[in-house]
Amino acid sequence: MHQRLKDPKTGAQPYPGLAPGREPYWPNRDPANPFPIPIAHYKWLVFADPNWDWRTFAFTDPADYEAHVKAEAKFAPILNATDPNLRAFQKRGGKLIQYHGWVDQLISPQNSIDYYESVLSFFGGKNNRSQAAGEVQSFYRLFMAPGMAHCGGGPGPNTFDMQAALEQWVEHGTAPERIIATRSLNGIVDRTRPLCPYPQLASYRGSGDTNDAASFICKTP
Repeated sequence: MHQRLKDPKTGAQPYPGLAPGREPYWPNRDPANPFPIPIAHYKWLVFADPNWDWRTFAFTDPADYEAHVKAEAKFAPILNATDPNLRAFQKRGGKLIQYHGWVDQLISPQNSIDYYESVLSFFGGKNNRSQAAGEVQSFYRLFMAPGMAHCGGGPGPNTFDMQAALEQWVEHGTAPERIIATRSLNGIVDRTRPLCPYPQLASYRGSGDTNDAASFICKTP
């Protein structure tokens, strides 16, 4: 489950595996009723068959594989949000904040990191990572949330205000250097942590309450 999916013909790894830490969420979904979005995608778009049964699908089956490849070629330009060329967005003065929970049980968090890295590469990160990172982070920042599940919830601090951070960036030019996330137990906040712009991580200062965001700084590992 943690390994990346491999293309049976090319050996390429088109999609990252599940991140360690979200195993407790796996049993919460009935195995007979998996996440409906990919099921609908294959039923209505890939195979265009209302009677298609996901239990019959095998990525290694030549017919299934060919259907997948054809559908990807047809629909990826329309549906995929993976184009790393954000030049036009940057030139218009756009600001983008992306976030992803590390224990997301539906979409691999590595997916967001892979996209960020692809943008970095597009902006010249293969030749000068530091310079490219400076340019990219002037308009696009990724925040990874430890202990947060899909779009919220989870055992870690999972409540934060990305909209306020975006407004400060767009309206006042203040880029988010850290965003405070909180966790509540029985309606009472019992833990706060800073979310840091990737690739920085929240690092304990060495003293202070470990449940207080003030005891942490953002630093590159």
